[in-house]
Amino acid sequence: MNKIKEALSEIARGSVEFIGQEYIQSLVERFYASGERFIVKAGFDPTAPDLHLGHTVLLQKLATFQRYGGNVKFLIGDFTATIGDPSGKSETRKPLSKDEVERNAITYKEQVFKILDPQYTEVCFNSQWLNELGVGGMIGLASKFSVARMLERDDFTKRYQNNLPISIVEFLYPLLQGYDSVALESDIELGGNDQKFNLLVGRSLQRSYGLKKEQSILTVPLLEGLDGVHKMSKSLNNYIGVTEDSKTMYAKILSISDEMMWKYYNLLSNLSLGEIEDLKTNVKNGKIHPKSAKEQLALEITERYHSADLAKDAKIAFDNVFSKNETPTDLPTFKYNEGVWICKILVECQFCDSTSQARRDIRAGALKINKEKISDENLKMLAGEYIIQIGKRKFAKVIIH
Repeated sequence: MNKIKEALSEIARGSVEFIGQEYIQSLVERFYASGERFIVKAGFDPTAPDLHLGHTVLLQKLATFQRYGGNVKFLIGDFTATIGDPSGKSETRKPLSKDEVERNAITYKEQVFKILDPQYTEVCFNSQWLNELGVGGMIGLASKFSVARMLERDDFTKRYQNNLPISIVEFLYPLLQGYDSVALESDIELGGNDQKFNLLVGRSLQRSYGLKKEQSILTVPLLEGLDGVHKMSKSLNNYIGVTEDSKTMYAKILSISDEMMWKYYNLLSNLSLGEIEDLKTNVKNGKIHPKSAKEQLALEITERYHSADLAKDAKIAFDNVFSKNETPTDLPTFKYNEGVWICKILVECQFCDSTSQARRDIRAGALKINKEKISDENLKMLAGEYIIQIGKRKFAKVIIH
């Protein structure tokens, strides 16, 4: 495989849809021939302060483009976040305040360079040009698109057919995101597969504004979370956070299913497609145990966001706790008066979101106290010191006076 084919194979790896492949190939060929780089854009609305591995699928793809000639425009949508992206939503999304956006944007900037090469990355804020657009500019922008075209978008169509409200502001969102592509003169735009409509708007607006280019589009899949079913989300508590401590990150990655492991490899690992295929073949043939392959993935990702030493320490800690059935040594400690309800403890230790969830977990057999399984959801604790455990990863020391 020559270097151009290898580059295009890695760029296409794990993608859902690829529009304008010929243009991307020409950009990569030009880079190898002359060293001239091209513009790759991806937008992030800073709607939460911390990124999880689901967000990093897009960052990994941006890093791939950087290896093959891409200059990344990492666009923080500080203006559009105050509107709220309606993509995939069944109702109008609540916008963020300016202060929330600014706080979240700072943490994004701190986190993305764990993956992206700073030399080929420019962090941009779309308020820079959208604030200057003005009323006349907004009217001119709105004139570039029809209501009929907007209603082609799946989520708008469903809401319109079900007589659910769609605000005019929501129609403006894809136009503003598309205008970002005009302002940045992007050659390629990346996004999740739920963003296809917005990405196509940018492609259309580049034509309307007379740019001598039409951005190619690459969409990436949404990564399922720890449950293996729903997309990774903090609200579903099935996420692996970029800023989580190394031991938690390592343990969470090892908890994914053997089948889901290969999707994580494909979307998150820096191993080549050939190396992943060899690893998969060795697992299938019984030369490598699936757990060993998963440990390799957990070490790679944990090292990326922490360090090689912390990743190794996380593996040792995990092996001690789960393979040797030992208890962690660095436990958080909580103190209560005698008679406290076990469900109250589980909530305040942040093991469960509510006492109702605590009851369900106890009924499901997830609670152990001093390594003994407890099934009494109404248990009142007596004086003493206890090690409380929920599931495989949550431990706490509780002192009852």
